[in-house]
Amino acid sequence: MNKHKFWMALLGAFMALGNAQAQEILSLSDAIKHALENKADAKKSRLEMENAEYKIQEVRSQALPQLNFNGELKYNPLLQKVALPGEIVGQPGTTIMAAFGQKWQSTGSVALTQQIFNQTVFTGLKAARTTREFYQINNTLTEEQLIEKVANSYYDIYQTQLQLKTVESNLASTSRIRDVIAGQFQNGLAKKIDLDRTTVGVNNLLATKQQLQNALTLKENALKFIIGMSIDKDIDLPEDSFQINSANLFDQASTTNQRTEVLLLQKQSELLQLNKKAIEADYYPKLSFTGNFGYLGMGPSIPLFSSKSGVNWSSFSGLGLNLSIPIFNGFLTRSKVRQANIEIQKLEVDIQDTKLGLTLAAENARVQMRNSLVTINVQAQNVKLASDVQANFRNNYNNGLAPLTDLLDAEKAFAEAENNYTTALLNYKIAEIQLKKSEGKLKTLINE
Repeated sequence: MNKHKFWMALLGAFMALGNAQAQEILSLSDAIKHALENKADAKKSRLEMENAEYKIQEVRSQALPQLNFNGELKYNPLLQKVALPGEIVGQPGTTIMAAFGQKWQSTGSVALTQQIFNQTVFTGLKAARTTREFYQINNTLTEEQLIEKVANSYYDIYQTQLQLKTVESNLASTSRIRDVIAGQFQNGLAKKIDLDRTTVGVNNLLATKQQLQNALTLKENALKFIIGMSIDKDIDLPEDSFQINSANLFDQASTTNQRTEVLLLQKQSELLQLNKKAIEADYYPKLSFTGNFGYLGMGPSIPLFSSKSGVNWSSFSGLGLNLSIPIFNGFLTRSKVRQANIEIQKLEVDIQDTKLGLTLAAENARVQMRNSLVTINVQAQNVKLASDVQANFRNNYNNGLAPLTDLLDAEKAFAEAENNYTTALLNYKIAEIQLKKSEGKLKTLINE
């Protein structure tokens, strides 16, 4: 029996060692980097940037020469006849119906078109370059939004871990008291009500522990999903995840003009301006060069690369300029331009409202951080006082100078003080994230 226990214990030790080796210590910086490399949103944003280059090439192609080959093979079962005066064949006063053409006809030609002046194409080239910048800024915004999600989820997990440690510590202390009372009760030195009361306390703490463990598992899975990590992978957070840096309150705030949200809206405004110019291009004339060269073959048989059997070949070519000058289209262009102006004005309203919202968010975050700092200091003192009270009541209870209820109340007060402290820490870190977001400094979390 002892041998069986030994091997079971040894197997358990190896399994614990394996789990420890497989568990990954995940810092906030590591979590953010993993998300930026693996999360679907980040990957799609990078693909959009790549696609923007192809869109630029698409627009640029309109300004390049367009070269096409055209070929045709045609059979005419019935040739059209044309009425001719008989005088041309020495039969005055008569009309002759003569068939023109051949049964078979083939054409092969190369056509070239080059835009010389087309304001729509030129504006499209400018818009394409602006589109590239738009997607670059949008990629930055996507990364910042992802960083915010990761940081909030990360700190939420850390708070739950601290709460779980508090419950485990309280559970261990209450279990020891229960065991002592159980021994005293068996020897007739304690009351059954005291034993039942501590047993209820242990059971409640066990239930709370299980609830926190379940919540922690769900939150860890949510974080893994956010950063694009396998759900099967075990993670653990380092002990210093809740470090407080009050210097962030005194950092020089950046202007809202440099915020990614504002830059993105401003770039969108540039695109709307270019769209307006593209519409106005309908007022301008268009000039293009065209040229073609080809061969025409006709005969009673299929004219393919041969001049035999009565097939005749001839070449042809042409050069030209195509000019189109708009005169009047029923004020269609004017209406489109006015609609474009309205869109530009609406976006300007959005930009001003976004700036105001960012300023408000930054100030609210600073206020929340100041309040959280005060709360953290108060709760830190409460934790120390509650710990001292708990130690005194435990000593007094052991010496028979305090009732059990006072000791249990002291332990409950200590657990509440620690939970309030961790909640204050979480509130501070969340407010810190919002402050970094409003100041455009979320990416600094990558190196923390």
